[in-house]
Amino acid sequence: MAHTLNSMRLLAVGAVLALLAACSGGAPTMVNPVTAPPTAASYSGPPPRDADVQRFFGSDLWITLKNRCGNCHGAGSADGGFASNGDVNAAYDALLRLIDREQPDRSLLVARVVDGHNCWLTSVIDCGEILEAGIRALVGGGAVAQATLRQQLTQGTPPPDRAVGDRRSPPAIATETGNNGASFANTIYPVLHDFGGCVDCHAPTSPPAVRRAPYMASNDVNEAFAAALSLFSLDEPASSRLVSRLRDAHNCWTASCEADANTMLNAITALAGGIEPTQLPAAMVVSTALSLYEGMVASGGSRDDTSTIAKYEFKTMSGATVFDTSGVEPALNLTMSGDVQWVGGWGIDVKTGGKVQGTTTASKKLADRIKATGEFSIEVWAAPADVTQEDAYLVSYSGGVAARNATVAQRAGQYEAMVRSSSTGANGAPSLLSPNLAQASLQHVVLTYDPVNGRRLYVNGNAAGNADPREGGTLSDWDDTFALVLGNETSGNRQWQGVLRFVAVHDHALTLEQIQQNFAASVGERYFLLFNVSELTGVPQGYILFQGQQYDSYSYLFDKPVFISMDPSVTPGSVPIEGMRIGLNGGEPATGQAYAALRTALSGDQYDVDSGQLLSEIGTVIGLQKGPAADEFFLSFERIGDKQNVRTEAVPVTPTPADVAGQPDIGVRTFEQINQTLSRITGVATTTPAVRTTYLQLQQQLPAIPDIQAFLASHQTAIAQMAIKYCSVMVDTPATRDQFFPGLNVSAGAAAQFATQAGKDILIQPLLQKAIGTGLATQPTDAQVSAELAALIDKLSSKPNANSATVAKAACAAVLGSGTTLIN
Repeated sequence: MAHTLNSMRLLAVGAVLALLAACSGGAPTMVNPVTAPPTAASYSGPPPRDADVQRFFGSDLWITLKNRCGNCHGAGSADGGFASNGDVNAAYDALLRLIDREQPDRSLLVARVVDGHNCWLTSVIDCGEILEAGIRALVGGGAVAQATLRQQLTQGTPPPDRAVGDRRSPPAIATETGNNGASFANTIYPVLHDFGGCVDCHAPTSPPAVRRAPYMASNDVNEAFAAALSLFSLDEPASSRLVSRLRDAHNCWTASCEADANTMLNAITALAGGIEPTQLPAAMVVSTALSLYEGMVASGGSRDDTSTIAKYEFKTMSGATVFDTSGVEPALNLTMSGDVQWVGGWGIDVKTGGKVQGTTTASKKLADRIKATGEFSIEVWAAPADVTQEDAYLVSYSGGVAARNATVAQRAGQYEAMVRSSSTGANGAPSLLSPNLAQASLQHVVLTYDPVNGRRLYVNGNAAGNADPREGGTLSDWDDTFALVLGNETSGNRQWQGVLRFVAVHDHALTLEQIQQNFAASVGERYFLLFNVSELTGVPQGYILFQGQQYDSYSYLFDKPVFISMDPSVTPGSVPIEGMRIGLNGGEPATGQAYAALRTALSGDQYDVDSGQLLSEIGTVIGLQKGPAADEFFLSFERIGDKQNVRTEAVPVTPTPADVAGQPDIGVRTFEQINQTLSRITGVATTTPAVRTTYLQLQQQLPAIPDIQAFLASHQTAIAQMAIKYCSVMVDTPATRDQFFPGLNVSAGAAAQFATQAGKDILIQPLLQKAIGTGLATQPTDAQVSAELAALIDKLSSKPNANSATVAKAACAAVLGSGTTLIN
């Protein structure tokens, strides 16, 4: 029955594609002119017949279709006129045949544009994203139940069962030659570059009106090589996209498209002829092989974008334009300037002098829509280059350093929010600062604003905690002449450095549930990599699945391996799995083998039919070699099922130590040692929720190795924050407070309790005895430490209404956040 339904659907797909194709033929793809938006004033056809058509009538999707597709797909067109402004009911009926309500990303409308049919931008991926966003908004793309792993897998196509070594790997560079002297530069490139069919549109120097990515016909042979890698197959040259597009009459350069396709086929065949398939040692126990792009796309449909009005996913990967893929017209596209580079896996790297900015005209839609709702959110996935940069603006909607509507910035280890409202100044002051949560790693940062709660900051799905110093207000004073800019201020003097992987602006304040949903959806180009191990395990349709993605321009991220059978009726028996390694291009990388020590077994008790069995909680990074289109991955095992490969690890030769003078005699405690030390001193358990949460947030920012020469300013910031948290919990908990500071009265005023030396010793002596200790040749004397602490206590106690608990926490944190707990 399922096969019959699939066959019927394929027939329907073919029919609709034929209708869509009627408008393209073999002519060069042209940019569609922008027509007037279909407003109530310009529309004179029959009224919407029901609520569904009314929603379509008022949607950004209909505006996009009218503007971009109306010339060919209006009233009277063979497909029913899904972009017609003459009858919205007929347009809606025609559109329903082209969209997939359950999986908008698989809609025929999206697929056709991604395939190159009249995309109005230089990036077909971004055209597809805009249409997908419009369809999601039309059918209701808000909070949805997360699909199970099995549900996600059944929506995709299983990868080919290709043996390792049955694949030819493309050369590493354009000029690398095979054993027959063939290279990309002397075979495929001349066909792409020297004939008019490709170079007319697919080069950075092509006329703007027809310029299209990928730039596989660029004057730069290396740029052309990188763009063409995913477009040709060395194992099946005839199935290469470069060949099939010509056979489909796409921009042929002679009167015979068949002859042009054969010319391209011969060039690819010549390159393949000089490359031998990879061979593996016979003793290795391996899975099947696949490339990153042969994996199933991991669905990103669980995001909540119901209020998104500008969205940047950084998928273009070429050129100087970052496209707004929200689907909300007018598009607020941004232009790169200065030192900004595309990053593999979807992102941009902003460095000194770089920024990405929109025009004031296009940015006006932000002010118009946000002033109408009185609330907004700015959502960012960012990886700061460091946690020492100050006055560094990640996202700003402003007109210079003295005037803004809204800004999300970094101030060293803190995130900062500035919003103009009726309760703040024109520059958004006073600002809202988060605790020290910024890390030099990928983080999800969200600023929300509404009239009741004012500004709120969230980091990695959790509220940052600090309250807005000003109450909420109205946004009626927002200036619609400002511009949206990423990585800097419009004036160029508030530089932020790091990687941006996603930015969105919403015209509503996201709820905590929506923020956590978007955080869980993650970001970037992610794939389910299914390695077939059926023959090795004896489990029918058995796979080991990784979530894989290109982590940056130099590496891949593999995460959380899971065993799952594609047959829902199967439950595996006891199957041992040991010594799993990730293979790449016929070998095993020396680094990143986090699963080499794996010792586990499949078990019916641990296996879930919908989610499989998790093999490991950890992820690992593997170095990129030839690129995501060419790198071939596989898994190898020391033992799996009844198959075994006895490995003899080479014994490394210990080199003669270098005679390095001046090595330090001391080191630093690592992250876990610091955590345990603070717990032992204060008596606060490491499992206490407040300190456990802080530790998990700061773990990556604490020292990872004991080498004192690797100690960074960010390490000290994290240690200080850990000390503050432990001391706060200790003082606020009567049992631990009485044990540590037995003479402390938290109800007494600080000025009175600590006026004398005896009063100060209530804090100083326990800290000397329990935290600092004695016996080190290089430590300060008790008198020196006592004097420093007494001065601190006097300073804090002199403040108006100072309370004893606050002074005790500060004195404790000053000692525990110092070298007394750090130096080992």
